[in-house]
Order: sequence, then C-alpha cells, then structure tokens
Amino acid sequence: MPERNSTPVSEVGSLGMGITGGGKAHFMGRVRALVLLTGFIGSALLLMPSQALALRFGWPMAKWLPNRYHRFLCRLLGIRVHIRGERYAGGACLLAINHTSWLDIPILASLQPCSFVAKSEVNAWPFFGTLARLQETVFVERERRARTADSRNEIHARIAAGDTLVLFPEGTSSDGNRVLPFKSALMSVAQLTIVSSDADREADLAVQPVSVAYTRVNGLPMGRVLRPFFAWYGDMELFPHLWEAFVMGPIDVVVEYHPPVTIREVGNRKALAQYCQACCQRGLSSALLGRDIPGAVAKPERPVGVVARFRRGFLKATG
Repeated sequence: MPERNSTPVSEVGSLGMGITGGGKAHFMGRVRALVLLTGFIGSALLLMPSQALALRFGWPMAKWLPNRYHRFLCRLLGIRVHIRGERYAGGACLLAINHTSWLDIPILASLQPCSFVAKSEVNAWPFFGTLARLQETVFVERERRARTADSRNEIHARIAAGDTLVLFPEGTSSDGNRVLPFKSALMSVAQLTIVSSDADREADLAVQPVSVAYTRVNGLPMGRVLRPFFAWYGDMELFPHLWEAFVMGPIDVVVEYHPPVTIREVGNRKALAQYCQACCQRGLSSALLGRDIPGAVAKPERPVGVVARFRRGFLKATG
C-alpha cells in the first residue's frame, strides 16, 4: 500500500491555496473547508428525505435526483470535470473505473445517472452509508461467498432494468499516481446477459473502462506532492481526509471514457480485467502528463478452442 504523504497540512494548505505566507493561507483554507463542509452536509440532509420518499413510492425522480445533487456538489467543491472519449450509448452497462478518492463518486454520478457496487462495510458507515443506500448502491459481502449469488442476482436485476452500475475492479483505492491491478474475480458480473425488451433476445453486457485523473489544484499542476491529499487510501480516516481536501482549493479532474467491450469479445474475465486496467492506466498517464499517448489499447483476441484451431488449420491446408 502506498505511503501517506508526510507534508504537514499547514504547508500543503499554503501550496494548495496559492497564497504567500503559511499562516494566512492556512486560515483561509480552514474558512473554505468550513464553508464547504457545511454546504456538503447541509444540502445532503435537505435532499435525503425527498430521495427516501422517491425510492419508497417508486417516483421517477429517484433516478435523476442524485445526479442533480452531485452536479451541485461538484460546483460547490470547485471540481472542474474535463471529459474525453464517448460514453456508451447502447443502454445499461458496467463502468470499470480506477479508484482514487471518495470524490470519484460525485464526479461520476454528476455525469450520468448511475449507482455503485461497493463493499458491504460501506453500508454501516455513519452518514455516508445512508447516502450510499439512497443512491441504490449494491453492497457485496466479499468474505461471505454464500451471499455472492444474492449480489449477482441484484446486479443482474438492476442491469436488466436499465441501470448503469459503477465498479471499482482494484478492490481498493490508490494514491492517484498509478492504477492498481484489476481483480478478475470482481469482473464476474460481466458474464451476465441482458434480455432486450424490444427484440426479446439476450445481449452481452457492455463493460466500459473509465479513467479518472486528478490533475490540477487552483489551476496549477497538482503533482505527486499534492495528489495524495485528494486520494483516500490505506488506513486514512474519512472525515479528517475530507477536511484536508476541502482546505486545498478548486481542482481539475480528467474523466476519459474508453472503448467498451463484452466478455465474449475478449474471451474471459482475466482478459477483460487486463484490458480495462490497461485503458485506465493509459488514460491516467495521459492526463497526468498533459499530452496524448500515441496508439491505443488493443482489445484482446478471444481464445480459440481446439476444434476451431483444427478446423482453421484443415481449411488452410486444403484450401
């Protein structure tokens, strides 16, 4: 697990706010953090009853209200989102994303209505667990294999209903400077098929890799020194981390949508995980470097079975 940056918060606040003089910068950072924290919690508490009622009675606003809230939250926090690539337009899909911070959630949810797949521990978190439930998060109990089938069934039902789900295949969060290995076991949901209501036929679930990169703070390159103060990883406490992130100032984030695939196209979960990881790593590196990286990530070829290889060889020999 990456080590926590040891730069004192007061010094980082001075760098982040871009104000000469650590004392004044630290004071202004605290004022900013207090205002943002109040707005964040206050707006959530204001909308939570409406979302709860919408879910209870099946109102359509239950789908779009979280999206509107996260748009507001990004504006409140000064998060400028720069979008690259094209979002999958074929209906419900699974988004495979590199995980850096709790900020990933409002950023992604501000771009489109979606729900998240999260570990079951999140359900018990004070305040944030309630927010997760109100956004219809699918909670997965990784340690209890007997409940895995229940989670898969819920995911299947949600996707069949047209929902877009967000998965963090790393299984944890990083320091924002690199992408951790994607776990193929977490990609098992990609083996699901969707029944098309208009054609009454099954279709493979599309999986779209999406890279998220934290690039600038107060208009200046964030760099390796400041980026870990927006990343939430290791054994960091959530609320102190919230405070540190709020102190820093407005940030720029690059979100890139990469070409979607299906598990049938690549052959298996391992190949799917490798493809999604490579796409996210390329997108992250490109955003952090501030320039395009030549070429593109090639989609893995589907493995050819023994019979197919024999048939191909026979046709080639006799053709």
